[in-house]
Amino acid sequence: MSDLRHDPYDADRPLLMRCACGRHGSEAEHARELDRDRASATLRQRADVMDTADIEAESNQFVEAALVKALFPQDALRRRFLRAVGRGSAMAAISSVLPIAPLQAMAQERGALEKKDLKIGFIPITCATPLIMAHPLGFYAKQGLNVEVVKTAGWALIRDKMINREYDATHFLSPMPLAISLGLGATATPMNVATIQNTNGQAITLAMKHKDKRDPKSWKGFKFAVPFEYSMHNFLLRYYVAEAGLDPDRDIQIRVVPPPEMVANLRAGNIDGFLGPDPFNQRAVFEEVGFIHILSKELWNGHPCCAFGTSTEFIQKNPNTFAALYRAVLTSAAMAREARNRELIAKVIAPQAYLNQPETVIAQVLTGKFADGLGNVKVVPDRADFDPIPWQSMAVWMLTQMKRWGYLKGDVNYKQIAEKVFLLTDAKKQMKALDQAVPDGAYPKFNVMGKTFDPAQPDAYVAGFAIKRA
Repeated sequence: MSDLRHDPYDADRPLLMRCACGRHGSEAEHARELDRDRASATLRQRADVMDTADIEAESNQFVEAALVKALFPQDALRRRFLRAVGRGSAMAAISSVLPIAPLQAMAQERGALEKKDLKIGFIPITCATPLIMAHPLGFYAKQGLNVEVVKTAGWALIRDKMINREYDATHFLSPMPLAISLGLGATATPMNVATIQNTNGQAITLAMKHKDKRDPKSWKGFKFAVPFEYSMHNFLLRYYVAEAGLDPDRDIQIRVVPPPEMVANLRAGNIDGFLGPDPFNQRAVFEEVGFIHILSKELWNGHPCCAFGTSTEFIQKNPNTFAALYRAVLTSAAMAREARNRELIAKVIAPQAYLNQPETVIAQVLTGKFADGLGNVKVVPDRADFDPIPWQSMAVWMLTQMKRWGYLKGDVNYKQIAEKVFLLTDAKKQMKALDQAVPDGAYPKFNVMGKTFDPAQPDAYVAGFAIKRA
């Protein structure tokens, strides 16, 4: 019956279809679906042009970058070394002491899949772009996987379904695998970060009535929403207001609100603002209920937000399946990083099954050309980006903020936890498996609001904050 043009017994379709093919409620809806189909076809063609060699090259570069970072955790030292000896000599020297070729071969090894039918959870936000787009573009299928991507209502549900093994892998907030592994807010269950899904891509959005309160010092008494306690959103919001002299636990209120409910709460006046994921910052502008106060990249350019991960148990039981998932998501990330693909990706992930948002809202986020709600059109190409490397110093920073605000008590072995949970830059683990000498590292420094974070001095970093619970 569902193939009939006019089915009086289908509650999900209007009685009279209003397009030429008889399957859509209007010609506009018909045109949108054709447009999405064309976008998907173009992206698939571009992925095919990348071909296996290019995908392998991407994976090889990923492995080599991780190893070089391990040798030269400080970028300035790496640059001085390269200038002194030259690219060719540097590659030969590094290859002589690190097992780059064997590790690259291991990354490409394709053993029999232990499990083909998988469920992967996601929250409908642009952070999950690589994980989501791998589905309609067939990247999972190309790896021999039958993946169901499951839209999920909130982060607590994501956590519970991973702990209960209802999902095989998932879209995580980057701090969540750390928290779950440590038993914070849930039963301790070892989890791993496979790749970072996105960098940047968040913002502080304020209600329109606060146009004249751009200075965070004036926010005393404000109510803010974040998507989850163990989120970069919570940690960055706390950091930002504390730098302005406000205590985030005493001078403002921070509430956990699922991302899809943030705009409605802003409209209703239940919150004054939110530090949340896109597309909801841009959706608030689109709905004319809020304006973008500051992009998260202005707080920490290149900061991680969401991650793709799974349980340690899943990886141990299904190493080949895990590697296939890694290849699919890494391919997606490579495509998402290319500016020319962003508008097409917006079309592909806009429908109800994925983000369920106006295409123009998603396109503004992904292309970085957007209205800010204050009458300006901004051009910020890296407003959202998709660098997949989960540097362990990122994990250490998250742990320092958990310590700072009292989520973590007592002594913390930052390095041990980071290396156990953040997997793919753990070059040491892979090298140990090959009985090779293990270099120290994979801990680059970052600048957060103008201050350098040294992952080698986490306790001193926490102690240096004037406002803290620790």
